[in-house]
Amino acid sequence: MAGVTDSIVATVEWLENNPAPDLILMDIELSDGQSFEIFNRIKVTSAVVFTTSYDEYALKAFKVNSIDYLLKPVQKEDLEAALQKYHQLKDHYAAATNATPAVNMDNLARELFMKLQQKEFRKRFPVKNAQKLVSIEVEDIAYFFSDGRLNFFKTFDNKKFVVDYTMDELEEMLNPERYFRISRSFYISVTSVAQIHEYFGNRLMLQLKPEVDKEAIVSREKVADFKKWMGK
Repeated sequence: MAGVTDSIVATVEWLENNPAPDLILMDIELSDGQSFEIFNRIKVTSAVVFTTSYDEYALKAFKVNSIDYLLKPVQKEDLEAALQKYHQLKDHYAAATNATPAVNMDNLARELFMKLQQKEFRKRFPVKNAQKLVSIEVEDIAYFFSDGRLNFFKTFDNKKFVVDYTMDELEEMLNPERYFRISRSFYISVTSVAQIHEYFGNRLMLQLKPEVDKEAIVSREKVADFKKWMGK
């Protein structure tokens, strides 16, 4: 049995309604939170290989069902090693129970590696709103910006939310065809640009919609790429 899910809720629902898979390839950052929450909501009996862009969760991963922990971008040899580790554990269990394993590890490694190479971008962000956690679709977000030590985003209906990611992390999560980082403190969507003005120092000033009380300046080194991005 094989399945693909992108959120905590969808994963829990799938596991509750299907036979437990032998192996789960699990991204730590899901659309509605971290995948560790899955283990709080349901008993997971499958072996798990975690994938993530950051190594800070390794210890937490091995406290659950993890047999390996792969850092993105996942290298083919690392994925093969993780699957071989799983294969050895499965063979050991099969020998102890007189069962016959039927997993073609070469094909499995090839298929999983191809899936991991297909870049998946963030579809929504969970945020706090009036003491509740709500999910905002990425397509509803006009732009992200920094203000002091906090990062925010504004939706097209002019609602402002704190986002718990750095600008560098957001750059890895967002589709570059739709979002562009114009400076260290601004990440904008193509549909948020209302007007473009020449600015001193060979830079550009943007008028965004909805309006923002900070100057949205395209830094000099990004002007050429920004113009190319806007012309796509």
